Amino acid sequence: METFLIKALQLILSLSILVIVHEFGHYLFARLFKIRVEKFYLFFDIGFSLFKFKPKNSDTEYGVGWLPLGGYVKISGMIDESMDKEQMQKPAEAWEFRSKPSWQRLLVMVGGVLFNILLAIVIYAMILFSWGDSYIPFKDITTGMEFSKEAQDAGFRNGDKLISADGKELRYHMDKTLDMNTLMSFAKADEVVVERDGKQQTIVMPADFADKMIGSKRMAYEVRVPAIVDSVMPDSEAKKCGLMPGDSIVSVNDKSVISFASLRKSLGENLNSDVTVSFYREDSLYSTTAHVDSTGVLGFSSGPFNKYFQIKHDKVGFFSSFPAGLKLAKETLQGYIAQFSFVFTKEGVSNLGGFGAIGGLFPATWDWQGFWFMTAFLSVILAVMNILPIPALDGGHVMFLLYEMITRRKPNEKFMEYAQVAGMVFLFALLIYANGNDLFKAIFK
Repeated sequence: METFLIKALQLILSLSILVIVHEFGHYLFARLFKIRVEKFYLFFDIGFSLFKFKPKNSDTEYGVGWLPLGGYVKISGMIDESMDKEQMQKPAEAWEFRSKPSWQRLLVMVGGVLFNILLAIVIYAMILFSWGDSYIPFKDITTGMEFSKEAQDAGFRNGDKLISADGKELRYHMDKTLDMNTLMSFAKADEVVVERDGKQQTIVMPADFADKMIGSKRMAYEVRVPAIVDSVMPDSEAKKCGLMPGDSIVSVNDKSVISFASLRKSLGENLNSDVTVSFYREDSLYSTTAHVDSTGVLGFSSGPFNKYFQIKHDKVGFFSSFPAGLKLAKETLQGYIAQFSFVFTKEGVSNLGGFGAIGGLFPATWDWQGFWFMTAFLSVILAVMNILPIPALDGGHVMFLLYEMITRRKPNEKFMEYAQVAGMVFLFALLIYANGNDLFKAIFK
């Protein structure tokens, strides 16, 4: 329960920051062009609000709604989620959105996405300035990697040491969002250099490798962490069968185990059955019998990476942190876009997640570095999602504005209203489906 609350609080705080910054982007450009903003709300205030105030001599009401599904700014003279048809039927005023040139309206609509990207850059820069960059060069991982079937089909072999992808050194990062950037750099590369049997060789990557990797829902590679017991969970099968910290597992049912990954594979091949586990303890070989249940785990961990591999730490200065943050935001954006096409496949739709899935990405304990990393990552995601050409999203408005700028004709207002309603229905249906998926997985999986 404590873990759930910590993750939920992190999710709420992170989304609140992202929504406020996103809506401020719209607000700032609107005010820059002297467009009246009637409301600025965190969360939706359908029927009533939890808090609101309107400064003296201000046209804008600021508040917090009760429905935590985002937020909005109500801009005068604009067909938006408020569906204020009465205002749109009146003659246009000089301070309304619809009275402004198309280029100004376009900047107002992309302001939210722009600010989310800028926020990601600033957060990444401050993370690097505050905590530096911790990583392990793949070339220093002496045990090499375990590769998926798709990677082995492309020419990789278990035990290969990854060196570089398209000339860029590959690194294992301590943060999972950064590590995902490395994975996508590997998957999208034209050439990958590996060290095999002490010699370097180049593997030419198949053009569709990234799509195959994403479709398989498996990591292309995994570090060969030694199968050494670091800690044993109380009341676990590992505890019952006598495994202790320091034990080095060498086989399961006489099948050799050379890494934690190969141990998991062997246990997965013997679900709901008893197995013989052989291990070294203080240079003596022992065997024990353990029962593998349907989860395929015995209940022990292999310990942190720095127990087996030397972690490098680069300090980043204040001024150099900003170009580094820009680079990191760019890599994250490219990596997420590369994965995005998978959403439109059958498997991608079935794996859509809502707030539960997003909350699960946050650290189980309150860790500010992990929190800010995830917030920056979500800021990039929010920018990409909002620029999609779907009515009711910023990208839908941008699509119609580009049409107007090209044809020099405004789309019919009735058509815009219907498109807005259709977009809102689609988004709410998607929201219900994604969160329903979370609930289904929580109950049945």
